[in-house]
Amino acid sequence: MQKGEVRGFNEYYNYKMVPQEVACATIMSKEAGKRKLTKKEKRTIKIDRIKTRILRDLVVAMFFLIICLIFVMAKHVVGNIVSYDNEYEGFINTVHAFSLGNDNKDDSYSDSSEIEDGEWTTILVNKNNPIPDSYEVELTTLFNGVQVDSRIYPELQKMFDDMRSEGIYPVVGEGYRSHEDQKQMMQDKIDAYIAEGYSRSVAKHQAKKYVAKPGYSEHELGIALDINASEESGTTHDEVYQWLYNNAYKYGFILRYPEGKEDITGIDYEPWHYRYVGKKAAAKMYESGLTLEEYVESK
Repeated sequence: MQKGEVRGFNEYYNYKMVPQEVACATIMSKEAGKRKLTKKEKRTIKIDRIKTRILRDLVVAMFFLIICLIFVMAKHVVGNIVSYDNEYEGFINTVHAFSLGNDNKDDSYSDSSEIEDGEWTTILVNKNNPIPDSYEVELTTLFNGVQVDSRIYPELQKMFDDMRSEGIYPVVGEGYRSHEDQKQMMQDKIDAYIAEGYSRSVAKHQAKKYVAKPGYSEHELGIALDINASEESGTTHDEVYQWLYNNAYKYGFILRYPEGKEDITGIDYEPWHYRYVGKKAAAKMYESGLTLEEYVESK
C-alpha cells in the first residue's frame, strides 16, 4: 500500500476521526478477506471448528452430569431421612393395644410409670430352671416383626425414644421366641455342627453351649431382648451397648449376661442381651453388680 493511498483514505474518513493505523488495518483486512484461502488454511479452520464444537459438547455434558449427580445425592439423603423417620414411626406404631395414637389402646398403660411389677418380672429361667407351665405371655409386635411381652413395651418404647434423642439408633433384633422356634433353633445348630464333621452326640453337646434348650430360654418369656444398632443409621453396636450398660436399668432392664459372671449365668458375655426385671430390681442389680441368679438367691 502506498503512502499516498493511506493519506487519501484518511482524508476520505476524516469526518469519522479514524486513526491512520486502524484505517490501514481495516483496508488490509478487507483485502485479505478477498484472498482465496489455501487448502491448509481451510483444513486448519475446519479442525478449529470441530475442536470448538467438541469442547462445547463436553462442557454441556459435564454440566448435565453434575446436575444428575446432585439430584441423585439429594434423593439419597432425603431417602435416608424418610427411612429413619419411617423406622422411628414404625417402632412407635405397633399392631397391638399399646400403640401410640391407637384409639383402642388401654389407657392404663399410657403412662409407663403405672406398670406394676410382680413375680413375672424376676422369674429365673436358665439351664436349671425351666419356664413354668402356667406362664402366659401377651405379645406386642414391633415394626420389624419382632414380638415382645406387652407389659414391657411402654418402658422399651421410652428407652428407645431417649436413645434416639441422643442420636443413637437401636433395634430389637430378637425378642419373643415360641417353643417351636427355640426347638428349631437348637436343631439348626446341631445340624451345623454335624455338617462340620462332628458326631451327633458331640454336636448336641456343642450346640447347648450357644443355644438354650426349648423351655429353658428367656426368649420364650418375651421379656428378654437382643438389642443392636440399626443398620444404615451410622450408629455402631458399641455405642448402643455402652448406652444400655449405663442407662438401661432406669427403664427396668438389666444386662443379663455380664462379663466375668459366666460361671454364675452359664452363658458367655453378651452385651446385646437385656432382660426386663422392673425398675426397683434393676436399680439394685445395677448398683450391686449382681446377676439375676444372685439377686433371686439373695431375696
